[in-house]
Amino acid sequence: MAISSGLGAAVVASRVLPALARHWWVFLLRGLVGVAFGLVAFFYPVATLYTFIVFYAVFSIVDGVFAFLSAVRQENMGARWWLGLIGILSVVAGLAAYLWPGFTAVALLTLIGIWALVNGVVEIVGAIRLRAEIDNEWLLLIHGILSALFGLIVLAHPSGGALALIWFIAAFALVSGSVLIVLSFRLKALASKA
Repeated sequence: MAISSGLGAAVVASRVLPALARHWWVFLLRGLVGVAFGLVAFFYPVATLYTFIVFYAVFSIVDGVFAFLSAVRQENMGARWWLGLIGILSVVAGLAAYLWPGFTAVALLTLIGIWALVNGVVEIVGAIRLRAEIDNEWLLLIHGILSALFGLIVLAHPSGGALALIWFIAAFALVSGSVLIVLSFRLKALASKA
């Protein structure tokens, strides 16, 4: 059983690693965006938090309107009911975000915490599976650990001060972006060898 699972991981890694190396620039872009976001969030935390909330509110309202319009155009009654409910809930969530930004900030930070935790676990598993195929898998492992720890901290204290959490998000984005930039250059070097 261990042999087949190790063999399976090697097959997955041999297929995944060349694709990662060919698309090294995606990690570079992710890193640059992370660093840029981190700097903006660090220097403008109130504006960052408010912008999060406004973007979410607009997205939710627009998404809800389109879901409701899809429901009206549906012939299937089950799909019509389901899309209509989704549309109404999305519009209500968007309006609530706009009208009660404090509550929305806590909910948004909770979602960010869940995302970071899941993302970190997936990256840790990926780094472990790629350890035989890539020399510096520890960079992906560190990124995954940072992401998972960040998610756990945010989930443990979602209402512990939105501005403090924005600064924490900014620090995470700066460190995470820097790690991804270094990883991208390692992958670029690997791609040029191949």
